[in-house]
Amino acid sequence: KPSWYLVAKDDKMIPPSAQRQMASRAQATTVEVPGSHAVYVSDPAAVANLIKQAAADVGKK
Repeated sequence: KPSWYLVAKDDKMIPPSAQRQMASRAQATTVEVPGSHAVYVSDPAAVANLIKQAAADVGKK
């Protein structure tokens, strides 16, 4: 099943390298943005864009 992962490159709780590993394990489409662990607060536009991208990609199938 399709998966997407938003790597928050400035996350101090979950290191970006660990995030990338989790995304890879899930075979997720990965997008990286500068942002904290709460990237949905610090950069809501990036989160919204990822959701839009995921919805568009799923809609093509």
